[in-house]
Amino acid sequence: MPEGPFRGVPTLLKDLVSGAEGAPLQAGSRFLRGHVSSADSEIVRRYRAAGLIPVAKSATSEFGIVPTVETLAHGPCKNPWDLSRSAGGSSGGSGAAVAARIVPLASGSDGGGSIRIPASCCGLFGLKPTRGRTPLGPERAEAWQGFAALHALTRSVRDSAALLDATCPPEHGAAYYPPPPARPYLAEVSTPPGKLRIAVTTRPMLGGQVHPDCVAALTSAAALLQDLGHHVDEAAPEVDGPAFSRAFFAILCGEVAADIDEAARLTGRRPRASEFEFVTWTLSQIGRALPAADFVTAKRQLQQAALKIGPFFADYDVLVTPTLAQPPAPLGTLGPQGLSASLMKVLGRARAGGLLRHLMAHDPSADQVYAYLPWTPVFNVTGQPAMSVPLHWSPEGLPIGVQFVGRWGDEATLFRLAGELERARPWAGRRPPRLTA
Repeated sequence: MPEGPFRGVPTLLKDLVSGAEGAPLQAGSRFLRGHVSSADSEIVRRYRAAGLIPVAKSATSEFGIVPTVETLAHGPCKNPWDLSRSAGGSSGGSGAAVAARIVPLASGSDGGGSIRIPASCCGLFGLKPTRGRTPLGPERAEAWQGFAALHALTRSVRDSAALLDATCPPEHGAAYYPPPPARPYLAEVSTPPGKLRIAVTTRPMLGGQVHPDCVAALTSAAALLQDLGHHVDEAAPEVDGPAFSRAFFAILCGEVAADIDEAARLTGRRPRASEFEFVTWTLSQIGRALPAADFVTAKRQLQQAALKIGPFFADYDVLVTPTLAQPPAPLGTLGPQGLSASLMKVLGRARAGGLLRHLMAHDPSADQVYAYLPWTPVFNVTGQPAMSVPLHWSPEGLPIGVQFVGRWGDEATLFRLAGELERARPWAGRRPPRLTA
């Protein structure tokens, strides 16, 4: 067994991009049932070198599309804090397993919030690293046009930092290569961050209303930051929410279409609508109908949005928002069944020939998702590191995460701040009510 920092520690691998030789890789899809990885992915090789022992795969939404895990392939992934609610997604299986103390940490991927969302829902620490910080190969050089990153959900800041030390940098030839850390991230956790300039906001960047519990989480975090000596302003970068949402949706549809094509190559079978969830298949058909020029235009629009956000971080070290605009969602509201009902309504109103244009402008299922997570996708597009920290619980006992966004390439500041927050407001003793001590 390798003499790594996690020698002998069991873990779960998210069943999406973390291929392990001889283990299933099904991406939450009935179409891929029975598919087995022929080799370890690079990040799994690094997990093993660090001493981790993968014992199982964790559930994901189909192709990681929606922010809850309620697949037709495996059923709903329930939140250990309230079994009627979602554990989040798309790394929901990892979040539920860590929250339930099955394993101390589990892998995740984050293309629109998929590490931070289950971290918020399950009362865990979840960091999305800077674009390119961790390897995606050999299967891919990038995922979701560079928006997706791999890391993990953990109970402690320390474990997240130590794991990132063990898994960075990206492999040679990677599409993105951020500046290397000045020293181990684990050392940053115990280092005081100094006085930081911090911006806080509850204004949803992509629309929707913010639940009072999520406002309370942000307000409480801002007060704690001030008590710790940081300079705190109410401020946020400007984002054209509707334009951003439409462009991100276009990219998502193209990626889903490509994912289904890849699944067909892996299985040697022709995809059929009946083998996929309705939302997945519908998005793939939109992606196939989307002109290549429109796809490129959407990516350019998102890149321009990122350029406009960049100068904000010349004035502030960290931006703080609620991770989500709502507490953990009740099962059935954001899953394929709930979103399918929304899509069916708009399909019934759309005229033949104008379907794509109508869906791009008025898809209520996309609006429903953006209203739930009006901050997280923005920082997948910018590529900045962002973390959800479990600093608040609602009066009903539900975890409510707070998101902290750092400058591009500056996980070090986030780990210093996270360590300070963990010492000031420790969460290790909090357990879901059904767990015994």
